Amino acid sequence: MAVSRRASDRAYQTLRDEIVEWELRPGSVLGEVEQSTRLGVSRTPLREALTRLMADGLVSSQSGRGLVVTDLSLASIREIFEVRQALEEQAARLAARRGDTAVFQQLEIEFAAVNELLEHDDPVRHAYYGLVARLDDAIDTAVGNSYLAAALATLRTHLVRVRRLAVDDPARLSAAAAEHLLIVQAIAARDAELAAHATQVHLHQALQNIQKMAHLQADLLNRASSTSSALPKGT
Repeated sequence: MAVSRRASDRAYQTLRDEIVEWELRPGSVLGEVEQSTRLGVSRTPLREALTRLMADGLVSSQSGRGLVVTDLSLASIREIFEVRQALEEQAARLAARRGDTAVFQQLEIEFAAVNELLEHDDPVRHAYYGLVARLDDAIDTAVGNSYLAAALATLRTHLVRVRRLAVDDPARLSAAAAEHLLIVQAIAARDAELAAHATQVHLHQALQNIQKMAHLQADLLNRASSTSSALPKGT
């Protein structure tokens, strides 16, 4: 049983990482035989992993296709952000009231220098997103509410997928870093309402940018399709 559990955990983590990093794109079919062979696990632990991914909302059952990676539509992104706003604004308020000021003062220093961080040759922005993850961890710790922290952890799984829609926009990353800096400064100053408001502004800007990027990608696909259909056959 312990061996099966380890195999299940390994399969779950690998598939989860591949989904959130867009290595397995929305609509990808997750056939049991193919995935168990690819991941080197038997079908029982694979089924356990897929059940957990379904509970996370990353995998769904689709008639005629079996299990597939869940779609990420603009409608679903808006729904994610509606929940995100409620949770993260309250988390920012509580962090400002309960957090360790020294922790957020240190984060303030790091976010103030983030433009230099973004200029480094790091195409997938590991260092920047690592800093954002440390801010999330600091807020979770400061909140001191396990239920809120668990809800945020589930939500962030989907947010990593959403974030990949905008990773190639350096201007937005710089603006987002400035917004994070305001949040950190407000928490460090123990100004709960300013922290919540700064969070609201950040989330509004983030959603606007993601919607813009999604529309641009859709336009590019439509133009490419139109151009292809207009070409003479045999071109």
